[in-house]
Order: sequence, then C-alpha cells, then structure tokens
Amino acid sequence: MHNKIVVIGSSNTDMVLKTKRFPKPGETILGGDFFVFQGGKGANQAVAAARLGGKVSFICKVGNDAFGNAAIAAYAADGIDISGVLQHETAPTGVAVITINNEGENMIIVASGANALLGIDDLKNAGAILSAADWLITQLETPMPAIEYIAAYSKDHKKNLILNPAPAATLPETVYAGLFLITPNESETALLTGIEVSDEATATQAAAIFKSKGVQNVIITMGSQGAYVSTNEYQGMVESVKVKAVDTTAAGDVFNGALVVALAEGKTWQEAVLFACRAAAVSVTKMGAQQSAPYRKEIN
Repeated sequence: MHNKIVVIGSSNTDMVLKTKRFPKPGETILGGDFFVFQGGKGANQAVAAARLGGKVSFICKVGNDAFGNAAIAAYAADGIDISGVLQHETAPTGVAVITINNEGENMIIVASGANALLGIDDLKNAGAILSAADWLITQLETPMPAIEYIAAYSKDHKKNLILNPAPAATLPETVYAGLFLITPNESETALLTGIEVSDEATATQAAAIFKSKGVQNVIITMGSQGAYVSTNEYQGMVESVKVKAVDTTAAGDVFNGALVVALAEGKTWQEAVLFACRAAAVSVTKMGAQQSAPYRKEIN
C-alpha cells in the first residue's frame, strides 16, 4: 500500500495559559497554569500522522533559535523525516499565544515568524521529497503563493493533495482544481462557499459548490455533530465520538493527520472519517497541541 505522506505547513511554539473565563477588551484577569508546547497546524498534522503509523516527511521553516531547535528535535523523536525542515538565519520561529477557559474553548493569536517566509523556491528545492509522496497535505498558515504552487504541482503530477483551509481565508480559484480533498469546518465553509452550514442539508449544498470549483472530494467537519462526507463512494454524515473536552486546540489538526493516514492505508471513506473522529476525540481529552496527538493503541 502506498502511504508516503508529505505535510507542508507551519511550525509554532505554543504558549498556553489556562483561565476560568476569557477577559473582556481592556480587562486584566488572573489566569491559572502556564505551559509551553510544540504547535503549528502543519506540525500538529505531521505529528498526528506519524504517531498513528504514517510514513511522514515535513516541509516547513523555523528560526535558527531555541524554539526552532527544540521543534526539530521533537519531530525527529516522533519518527518524522526532517530533511525538508528549513531554518531561517534571522526570522524567529513562529509562536502562538493560546488562552483556554474552563469549558475547554480556546482563543489563539499567531505570530508567523519564519512560517511566512516558506516560498516557492523552498518547495522547488524539496522536489525529491514531493515527488516521492503519494499523499500531500497542507493548511493556510503557509503563504498563499506556496499553496498555489503545491496545488498546481499536485494537479500536474497527479498527487493526492488534501487542503485543510485553516485558518479561514479566501482561496484563488486556481487552487481548487488541484485538490483531491478539502476539509473545512463550518466557518471556513461559510467563507469559501457562502453557505452557513448547520446540518446535513446545508453541508450537501456547500459540498456541491466545492465540487463545482473542481475539488474531487469534500469533508466538512461539524464539531459535535461529526463530519459530512461527499465522495463518489459515500455521501452523508459520520457521527463524532462524545467525550469531555479539556482542550480543543489541535482537534482539527489531529483529525486531518489521522484522516490522511487512514486514506493512505486504503480504508473506505466512512472508515477513514470514523478513525479521524476517534483520534480527534482522544486529543481533546488532553492538554496541548502535539502533546495531545494520540498513538494508535489509544484509538484501537
């Protein structure tokens, strides 16, 4: 089974502060515990995929600083191929400041740092890594020119490209034709299609718009409702797993990392999405982004 996965995306250091409630504008409140974790949507997805058994390479850009060195060491420890991880001499490693309330909800501010400098030339230089891939996955914490390049590359070289369009941003129309799969949540779907997704019927309408733009397959994640799937093989909802959420920070990233592993292993769409939902459910019961990514035994 072909299962070589390449993740193109962001690497951040997450600084997490727990609080009973979020402050109002201009208000100062006393928080609780403070943590420093490895994060970044690309890195979270790469770690999740690697821990679940995927053969993963990661392409990203970090700073030549303590945060960047720690991130590279952590990726290698998780068995990720780090030959595509670049270090910028002057730009810092990206950071994210995350506050989490008592309900497990989060608010996040990201300073992109070196992530904002991952460019087309970097991807061309990683041509050997890309050409060896069967599956590519990327997100929108990477500069749009790089996203456009990957989409065009995937179309030309017949690669299975998954785009997780987060954080929400509009996409050039040319990107859609290069996508094997798009995996937005409800708010991202609303931005990209104009459809407010609240149930299976509205998700069906939104998926039709994505497909009219050239996307082959669509999965819309809908929180506690589960995920809506629109493929030639299956159309309909896959229910989520109900758990008590402690920290939802990387749930979507774990979902996507698990999903690409399951698809690479040849699982059906329903099986793959259920596997991804289970992985995400495990992740929200733990603190941290990459720290919350489960291992295979935790899902089984």
